[in-house]
Amino acid sequence: MSKIALITDTTSDLTDAIIEKYNINVLPFRIIYKDREYKDKIEITPEEVYGNLEKEVPTSSMPALEDMENLFESLEEQGYTHAIAVVLSSGLSGIYNGLKVVSENHPGITTYIFDSKSISAGEGAIIEECGKLVEQGKSFEEIVEAIPSIRKRVHLFFVVGTLDYLKKGGRIGKVSGTIGELLNIKPIVSVDINDGKYYTHEKVRGRKQSLNKIVELVKNILDKKKCKFYALHGHALEDSKMAFDELSKHPNVTKAVFEGYISPVSGVHSGPGLVGLVLFEEE
Repeated sequence: MSKIALITDTTSDLTDAIIEKYNINVLPFRIIYKDREYKDKIEITPEEVYGNLEKEVPTSSMPALEDMENLFESLEEQGYTHAIAVVLSSGLSGIYNGLKVVSENHPGITTYIFDSKSISAGEGAIIEECGKLVEQGKSFEEIVEAIPSIRKRVHLFFVVGTLDYLKKGGRIGKVSGTIGELLNIKPIVSVDINDGKYYTHEKVRGRKQSLNKIVELVKNILDKKKCKFYALHGHALEDSKMAFDELSKHPNVTKAVFEGYISPVSGVHSGPGLVGLVLFEEE
């Protein structure tokens, strides 16, 4: 009889309750300072990363190959026959390729690795849905077949306080940079489902207008679809809570989750001021 393990990484921003409910294995990214290194969400918190940004902006790295190896060895010991992994977009990280290499060292577990082409709750919603399918008794093959259509139900938007951190981290993608900053352009950013990189969904001038616009974009989708709604932030609690409070009252919101801080890894690259809103369409 098959036994299916679920795997994701810390940038999926899953709540502890969801991780526990569906027994999801979470690989930690690494936050790297000049003189030390931390495991994302295990050895360092988002608050600590943001609090230290003025002194030092760390870099980040995908989960250690050793951590991946240890996970697969543990899964084998627990009798798992199959594994489904949903990971951070390959346009933003090398985790997809790294996990693929490690999984090939463990042929005893049939593994499917899905490139979410997303981040944060957009990535998390996909693996959460996989958890529900496992709970329903769906087979490995049935879940693998369903995942691409699950991905199409994700809508993710965010705004940042400044584009400086995306530029420094090399994550700027197709988002307009220097000229936009001079004109006080605050783009609404999303992730391209084709290449998994950031792109400008809308251009808005000024912080207030950008927040109004991101709420409007989410409302337009909710007017047509019933959705789960997630709100997250990067050192922008007040702005994200205002957006959450307004949107969670929409009649087509089936469930509203205020997830709080994004992972420290995401925070390193977005900087302070991020407000992220994610919808997951109900079938």
